Amino acid sequence: MDHEARITLRLPADLHEWLAAEAKRAHRSLNSEIVHRLEAGRGDVPADDESP
Repeated sequence: MDHEARITLRLPADLHEWLAAEAKRAHRSLNSEIVHRLEAGRGDVPADDESP
């Protein structure tokens, strides 16, 4: 990532709890988990359940 942008993101509490649990399971920070899922969604990285 060459540049970073900060944003404020409002999430429903249940979605936040789920993302935090998924981040912990994957040994990532919440921020890294969100970035990973966004990149996987646009095809930049394989999703966790896909083979590389």
